[in-house]
Amino acid sequence: MTTRRHLLRLTAPLALLVVAWSLGFAWFVHRIHRPYAPPPSADGIVVLTGGADRIQTALHLLQENRATRLLVSGAGTGVDLADLAHLSGLHAAPLAGRVTLGHAATSTRGNALETAAWVGRYDIHSLIVVTAFYHMPRALTELRRVLTGVALYPLPVQPPGLTGHGGRMLALRLEVGEFTKFLIARSGFSMLTPGLAPPPARIP
Repeated sequence: MTTRRHLLRLTAPLALLVVAWSLGFAWFVHRIHRPYAPPPSADGIVVLTGGADRIQTALHLLQENRATRLLVSGAGTGVDLADLAHLSGLHAAPLAGRVTLGHAATSTRGNALETAAWVGRYDIHSLIVVTAFYHMPRALTELRRVLTGVALYPLPVQPPGLTGHGGRMLALRLEVGEFTKFLIARSGFSMLTPGLAPPPARIP
């Protein structure tokens, strides 16, 4: 009997943790799959890189004049606007002068810091946020931590390859990993990492 009580004392907290994590994950999945209202026009657009589909969406929004400026945060070194426009089926010339390529961010927190610097430089008060649907809660968490007085309008992107049986399994793995990262961001532990490559790139 004593052994059983001892086991219960050991396993009960773990069982509660599993239940809490499961409920939290169910809420997270519901949140990332809910429909968002189309964003209104804004002062700026920020796209958090990680997939060509995100950049294409952001560049098309800019071409449609849904905002005045666009920040591509976390762009790879060596990437230029001509390459991005070509991949998006657009001409770079009409967009030149309206797009900033940020090369400093190395994480979602870095994206937020890079965005905050850019927002301050151009006096932006409303921002369309473009990233993958599963990444949106963490992106908004980090952005709201460093931006004050800036309205954020999420525009989640559905990456290709996440449909069908194989795609759903991949999506589930992405969602589980992203939920863990979201919890870290909400807890504030992500603030312990610099998020920007040393030395930080100057945003023109």
